[in-house]
Amino acid sequence: MSTMKEVATKAGVSKATVSRVLSGKGYVSEATKAGVYKAIEESGYRPNLLARNLATSKSECIGLVVTNTLYNGNYFNELLSQAAKKLEAKGRQLILVDGKHSAAEEQAAIQFLLDLRCDAIIIYPRFLTVDAMDLIIDQYKQPIMVVNRKLRKHQSHCICCDHKGSSFNATKYLLEQGHRDIAFITGSMDSPTAIERLSGYKEALTRFNIPVREALIAQGKWTPTSGAAAITALCAAKTPFSAVLASNDEMAIGAMKSLSEAGISVPEAVSVIGFDNIPTAPFLKPGLSSVKDPVSDMINEVINRLISMLDGGYLSHENLFLSELIIRDSVSPGPYFKPTE
Repeated sequence: MSTMKEVATKAGVSKATVSRVLSGKGYVSEATKAGVYKAIEESGYRPNLLARNLATSKSECIGLVVTNTLYNGNYFNELLSQAAKKLEAKGRQLILVDGKHSAAEEQAAIQFLLDLRCDAIIIYPRFLTVDAMDLIIDQYKQPIMVVNRKLRKHQSHCICCDHKGSSFNATKYLLEQGHRDIAFITGSMDSPTAIERLSGYKEALTRFNIPVREALIAQGKWTPTSGAAAITALCAAKTPFSAVLASNDEMAIGAMKSLSEAGISVPEAVSVIGFDNIPTAPFLKPGLSSVKDPVSDMINEVINRLISMLDGGYLSHENLFLSELIIRDSVSPGPYFKPTE
């Protein structure tokens, strides 16, 4: 592989001149630039990216930190796809780094991107606390945006979805349809999203003066298998329920399979609602009702804010995005439904 010295010799200039051409700093005549670029092309020289980033203080790269437990889900697929497309349209490259399984590893992933001199960083945290992320934003000059968590100090640096409110609305809808015995399948309870969705479910029951019964709350792990196991456990406990709200569509699908195997029809005997509105949801039989989070809108706003920060533009403090409840054939009126006249 060619070196900068060889490029300089071939172009008949000094290494310093080649460096100025590559960094864009300092005056170099157009004729000299053309000679350097020709020498680079003929020699196949590739500049060291990290060295170039150090010299220019720009990499045209945006880093994204996400823990690997999210990689298989439709939610992450949409997030990553939209981030890549949006950044490509902005002429920038996306670098994905694994946040792994702890706050320390998420912190290390952020530091890795900072060491690469990424122009800005997006964090989709699972383990880092709000205080820790506020501190990270204070410590570094690179713009940092946090997705799916509301910060206390740096509200312009975060975009989040109202998971509690969307779960409240889904539970409220089931209550308005005449369901009173509503089972809930949680996500992994080390997830802030899972905690907020459970909280919304409980708040809706309380608002309608329906007792919160722990016997109707089953632990899930975001997978179809855990959704099926949750229904098996609920049925074994012989606690009657006429509806199920599962914290994602994968668990809702597992729940529907388990109900079918138990001879319980959906929606005639039990109604089911999930979250995320995965592409297959409308093609199931019955079509799965689901809560659609505005993932594309959220990541577009995140990138727009990062670009604005890099360009010194104005930042809005509006950071809460609302979800949409999409009702399909998996929900029918419950035993206490009273049609309006």
